Amino acid sequence: MTKHVDVAVVGAGFAGMLAAHNMRKLGLTVQGIEKGSEVGGTWYWNRYPGLRCDVESVEYSYSWDEELQQDWTWSERYSAQPEILEYAKHVADRFKIRELFQFNTAVTGATFDNAANTWTVTTDKGEAITARWVVMATGALSTPKPVDIKGHESFAGQSLFSTDWPSTPVDFSGKRVAVVGTGSTGIQLATEIAKTAKELFVLQRTPSWSVPANNKPLTAEYVASVKANYAAERERKRHSMDGLGLPGPEKAAFEATDEEREAYYQYIYENLSPFTFFGSYLDVLVDDAANQTISDFLGRKVHERVNDPAIADKLIPKSYPFGTRRTCIDSGYYEIYNQPNVHLVDLLESPMKQITPTGFETEAQAYEVDVIVYATGYDAFTGILNNVDLVGIDGANLRDVWKQGAKTYLGTMSVGFPNLFLVTGPQSPSVLSNVVVSLEQHVEWITDCIEYLTKQGYHRMEATQEAQDAWVEQNNAIGQFTVHRNSHSWYMGDNVAGKPHVVLPALMGVGPFRAACSEVAADGYRGFALAS
Repeated sequence: MTKHVDVAVVGAGFAGMLAAHNMRKLGLTVQGIEKGSEVGGTWYWNRYPGLRCDVESVEYSYSWDEELQQDWTWSERYSAQPEILEYAKHVADRFKIRELFQFNTAVTGATFDNAANTWTVTTDKGEAITARWVVMATGALSTPKPVDIKGHESFAGQSLFSTDWPSTPVDFSGKRVAVVGTGSTGIQLATEIAKTAKELFVLQRTPSWSVPANNKPLTAEYVASVKANYAAERERKRHSMDGLGLPGPEKAAFEATDEEREAYYQYIYENLSPFTFFGSYLDVLVDDAANQTISDFLGRKVHERVNDPAIADKLIPKSYPFGTRRTCIDSGYYEIYNQPNVHLVDLLESPMKQITPTGFETEAQAYEVDVIVYATGYDAFTGILNNVDLVGIDGANLRDVWKQGAKTYLGTMSVGFPNLFLVTGPQSPSVLSNVVVSLEQHVEWITDCIEYLTKQGYHRMEATQEAQDAWVEQNNAIGQFTVHRNSHSWYMGDNVAGKPHVVLPALMGVGPFRAACSEVAADGYRGFALAS
């Protein structure tokens, strides 16, 4: 039996909850579909020990309802996963959003009917849902990168995955543990596991930059001051470069003296968000020498925190410019290497050969462990969309269309897939921003768009090839202008074997992106073909 609705929303994370809520407010019938058993998206699926958001709590929340942001109070500067999940549940309860979703249901595919201008969405329950509009609110970091280490299935001990952590606590006491990966997830996990494990081996291929979180409980006075200015500050940050409204640059890096630069970097390091480094000086993200001043400063900090100079040197990134991989925040990560039970395994120095039944083996030696924890990252932006059969005009599958690189117009629609909206898709700011600000902008834009199309009697909307090509070309040009031109990272798809090297996030900044989207809408949705 087929169910007919106006809008199908896939995903019940922050974006999907807002999208479903907004569509209902428009008076449209909506069906949400969520693979998990609860709302929360990434904060439902990820629950490993040590998990915190790297955006400050008071910023990582919805701004679309004033009473909501006044009533909810965060407990810490950087909230842990359980508190963020509780916030998502609170929003779902408050606005009766769960009733719009079917949970424990995975979308397997969606096919566009070119004559009827509708999509038929299929699920793993054997159901079919026909919808005029489909909103893919599936997140940029939703599909784990497959473990591609030889022999990983042979390991006889316990294998744990950061993206599918057990619901019951894991006790590492007295155990020999290997953590594979040193991105944000690996750093958080290693810091926690080091507290109790008999031995911890941290397997690092490419080191990440990490800055102290300086996490702390939020005082009542601070919370009150934030809430008193929430509305005005939210509006200011919507138009900022990063969605956070962090202090902007006033001059170029070498217009400051060495002492001035050092003092400013130290102030950021001790007091501000690590993302403030990106805007510390006018040229740090475009000039290699200016960028290197940040790396040099952070390198000195690693040596201050790690007692063994040789280990410290291995923990310092040398193969990419600062800011072209995710900058992490930590709660004592570098200090764990001062503990006798923690060992850094440098896979650049001695590459991984294989996982064995009793542990792992590098080119240099074999190690025996009881537990292997995989924190190997995501197939970002495209992974979850490629795992679903999205079939557009003339039977084209999105995964085939994107085989040479994901391409969209405004990060929200891809040529050949009418009426299919992406939230924070490729070529949108997404992960290079406060993602809640970005997803709110995208969902609000999609909402306004569907309202306009409905009122005007349009049943079809599709990005034009010309507009998409120009948008992608512009984003690539910005990438070549910035230090990203010298980087190979998951921002470019380089962490997944065979994935094309394409600039996936929009590098123009949150405010300029918002302005560009607003201009397109104000001009009758320029660059989109509309039809009745």
